[in-house]
Amino acid sequence: MSLYKSWTDMVVEYVKTKGEKAFWIEYGTLETNVYKDILANHKEAKKVTIKELADKHDSNVEFIMGFIDGINDSLKTPYDLEKIDENTELTLDVDLEKLYFNMLDAKADYLYTLPQWDGIFSEEKRKEIKKSYNDTKTVRNEDKIGRNDSCPCGSGKKYKKCCGKQK
Repeated sequence: MSLYKSWTDMVVEYVKTKGEKAFWIEYGTLETNVYKDILANHKEAKKVTIKELADKHDSNVEFIMGFIDGINDSLKTPYDLEKIDENTELTLDVDLEKLYFNMLDAKADYLYTLPQWDGIFSEEKRKEIKKSYNDTKTVRNEDKIGRNDSCPCGSGKKYKKCCGKQK
């Protein structure tokens, strides 16, 4: 069984036995500590195994695999998570803008407000990333139907005389 599968199975079992809140407390604490370390040393890509990270942060390899699952989309070169084991050397070469964006998307305020970001991005840059994130959540209807356009239902009538008619 892959380490990734062990991680997903462990989450299900953990939530069943200890509850979702307990899971997020434990995982969130680990995640915060690992991110503090990565962000504090952001100028160089971190080379590490899952086992080494687990030992360093007094955790198990499944929780660290969960962390890798979470950061994988923010890496310049993502990994095939199914092929990673605890001794696979990983290079955590993080695209910091993408990481900040993904933290916003995950609504992980405990991560995107870490003080380590102050040494990476200016307040203006963080606002710019947040604006681009917000823009992705805005829905714009590009195919607006004009009153005098043909009705999209196919009746052949003008929209204002068919589906757009005020009842």
